[in-house]
Amino acid sequence: MGYEELCEAQEQCPQTTREENVPTVQDTEITLLKSGEVTLVVPLSIEDISQFGDGSRELFVKSSCYSVINIAVVDCGPTVSWVFSSEPKSISFSVVYRETTDVPVEQSKVLIPLTRCNSHKETIQGQLKVRNPGLYTLIFDNSFSRFISKKVLYHLTIEKTIIYDGSDF
Repeated sequence: MGYEELCEAQEQCPQTTREENVPTVQDTEITLLKSGEVTLVVPLSIEDISQFGDGSRELFVKSSCYSVINIAVVDCGPTVSWVFSSEPKSISFSVVYRETTDVPVEQSKVLIPLTRCNSHKETIQGQLKVRNPGLYTLIFDNSFSRFISKKVLYHLTIEKTIIYDGSDF
């Protein structure tokens, strides 16, 4: 199952109701965002990504920490694509979504679960179709590594959906 299908499947799954006296299990990604130590936060907009150019950018992730790229999206429809690699070893990757920055981190939706990637051996690629405006957070997690900091080389692209309105007739 690809990233896009995974995201679509997760959006289509109904939320299960829980009794109030049953403790809820918090997603690893949410726990990380709440209590982990962040190295770097990179805020981007769709316009920033559309002017990204051809080169890769560097993201530093200290040992026992994580770094994020926050992408603010105001319209539905575009597809955000990423390519990344890490050195000297692997990194974990996840994508979470919040409607606004006012929404508590606990209410974030995990679109792509935290996954350890062998991005030091192969380039990792993925994409996400934006279904709702809001804040999409790409998480690069190195909290499992006690001593080794990582460098992530990443490139983002945006593909806007063109809707034909018949206005040239």
